Amino acid sequence: MFESLKKKFSRTSEKLEEELIEEAEKEDNLKEESGQRFSFFSFGRKKNNKEDEESSSESTEDAEIEEAEPKVVEEKKSHFWSRSKDESEDDEESEDEAVEDDSEEEVVEEKKSRFWSRSKDESEDEEEVAEEDSEEEEENKGKKHFWSRSKDKSEDDEESDEEDSEEESEGKKHFWSRSKDKKDDVSVDGEASGGLFSFVREKTISEKHVEDILWELEMELLQGDVAMEVATAVVESVKDDLVGKKIKRSNDITEYTYLALRNAVAEIIDIPGKSMTEMIEEKKAQGEPLVVMFVGINGTGKTTTIGKLANYYLKKGYTPVIAASDTFRAGAIEQVTYHADNVGVKIIKHKKGSDPAAVAFDAVEHAKAQGKELVLIDTAGRMQTNVNLMDEMKKIKRVANPDLVIFVGDALTGNDATEQAAKFNDAIDIDGVILTKADADSKGGASLSIGYVIQRPIMFLGVGQGYDDIREYDAEWMLDQLFSEDEAAVMEE
Repeated sequence: MFESLKKKFSRTSEKLEEELIEEAEKEDNLKEESGQRFSFFSFGRKKNNKEDEESSSESTEDAEIEEAEPKVVEEKKSHFWSRSKDESEDDEESEDEAVEDDSEEEVVEEKKSRFWSRSKDESEDEEEVAEEDSEEEEENKGKKHFWSRSKDKSEDDEESDEEDSEEESEGKKHFWSRSKDKKDDVSVDGEASGGLFSFVREKTISEKHVEDILWELEMELLQGDVAMEVATAVVESVKDDLVGKKIKRSNDITEYTYLALRNAVAEIIDIPGKSMTEMIEEKKAQGEPLVVMFVGINGTGKTTTIGKLANYYLKKGYTPVIAASDTFRAGAIEQVTYHADNVGVKIIKHKKGSDPAAVAFDAVEHAKAQGKELVLIDTAGRMQTNVNLMDEMKKIKRVANPDLVIFVGDALTGNDATEQAAKFNDAIDIDGVILTKADADSKGGASLSIGYVIQRPIMFLGVGQGYDDIREYDAEWMLDQLFSEDEAAVMEE
């Protein structure tokens, strides 16, 4: 999910790092040090790893205490055996001295005899080897002269080349060889394979460093279907966070950029609002059902989403009822009936062409009479520009008096979904948003923009085609999606 936004955020960090390191090279204010450079996405994991280390440190201390007593016992044993060993060695030495005196003369004679016999054998072998070596020397003499002459010549050429290119190589150093070829080579711990750089004199991020980079970020966000006002808000927030930051190492640049972008996005996507579950409990305490009306254009997955929500709350122990108030579209009643039967909930429906407001009213009355906690009203999909159908939708709202009006939008339509939500909000005053097909959204523009533009919370995300493939929206989960490469682990949470 949201792969496009991830790449844009990571690229912003890399460009800022390159800008500052290149400037430091020109100022002769850069040095390479040992260590590994962290990748953009490693900082979220590093934070979690620290918590794990703290929790495990207590158990480690306990284990060390338990191991202390056996170590003391082992140490005493080792002292005992070493002392015994020393005593036995002393005894052996005294015996050796006695034997040594008796056999000294025999050893001297034996050495003499061995020496003379060995010298004789060696002299014979040397004569044979000398004859063979003389032949090989003549054969290899020419080769040696050739290689020594070539070596001398190549050394002279290398010395002249080094003098010519000394100034050029001094400016380039190691930065460019490290960056692009190895930027995708990241270890399991989230560390990049490139070298780590530090600044001799502490550098401060100024406005000139980020001006061009943030302009590029804004353009890339717009290309990713992020709304104009959202892209501007993100860029301004990042700029405020970065300008004035003092940095000592290249890792600092990556970390500060990561935090600035994460904070900017957190402010955008975290729109306060009650969850539907909380509202059901509040209405249940009053002895009333929660009435939810769904609006949106055709083809966004509105009817399927109603089936998913009915299944979601049925599993939570509530009893939903569905109102088939889309009486205009051919096959709409059959479609919503199919979903209701599949998940096992009651559906209230009239004939095709009947008054949709009347269907909604009957569903609400049925829920009150039967003690059901949730009413889900399906409405006809309509374009936000169709005045007559928008007026009909307003009538349903007056008659059914819903507690929640939810706009259902297709995440894949990007900016179109945001514009549609704004139009519906102006016409009928919606209370929240459900985005479908979020699992297939690589850009992430709608998910990032829609709540901020209309100032209404995203309540659910559709993340698949099955009835269980829906999840309540959570801003922290969304941040993890945008700022983590370990997508599979995030999706399982």
